Amino acid sequence: MKQTTRSVKIAAITALLSIAGIAQAQNVDNWAAGSGTTYVRSGADASLCWRDNTWTPATAAQVCDGAIKPAPKAVAPAPAPAPAPAPAPVVSSTKVTLLADALFDFDKSVIKPEGAAKLNDLTAKLKAVTVEVIIVIGHTDSVGSLAYNKKLSLKRAEAVKAYLVKNGVEASRVYTEGKAFSEPVADNKTAAGRALNRRAIVEVVGTKKN
Repeated sequence: MKQTTRSVKIAAITALLSIAGIAQAQNVDNWAAGSGTTYVRSGADASLCWRDNTWTPATAAQVCDGAIKPAPKAVAPAPAPAPAPAPAPVVSSTKVTLLADALFDFDKSVIKPEGAAKLNDLTAKLKAVTVEVIIVIGHTDSVGSLAYNKKLSLKRAEAVKAYLVKNGVEASRVYTEGKAFSEPVADNKTAAGRALNRRAIVEVVGTKKN
C-alpha cells in the first residue's frame, strides 16, 4: 500500500514539474511580471520596464522601453530630375519678293539691253536671298493668233530663264510660263501700248539671309 502511495506521489510531482516546464517554455516574454501581459515598470512616468535575468534581444517586447529594433534603413534621396533641354534657337527669316521685267521687240524673244540691265540688278540682289522659287511669265501684244502668241510668250520666258541661269541662278528653281496677250498692262490699240505688253515678268520668292 505504501509502495502504491509513493508511486502516485512521484507521478503527481512529475506531472506538476512537466506542467511548470511547459508553462515556463511558453513564457518567453521576460519583461512581464510573472506571466500574462502585466509589465513591471519604473521611472517618473512608469515608462521603463524591468528586465529579468533571462532577457535576450530575441525576447524583447515592443511595449517596453529599450526593446531592440533593427535600425531603419536609410532611404536614398530620389535623383534630381534632369534639367529640361534648352529650347532650340528661333531662326528669324524674312520673306522677300523681287520683281523685274524685260521688254522685247515685235515678234522677238531676244532680251533688249534695258531688260538685261534689270536682270543684272536682280541677280545681284539674289546673293542676299535664299531662293525658294523664281517664276518667269512671258507676254505678248494682241497681234496674231492666240496659239502663235502662246508660243512666243513662252519663248520670251525661256530667254529670261537662260539669262538668269547664265548668271549663276540654279536652273531647277526657275519655272516658266507663257500667257500670250491674256494679261495686258497697256492698250493694245496703240503702238506704245503694244510695246509695253511685249514683256517678261520675273518674280523671286525666298528668304533673306541673316
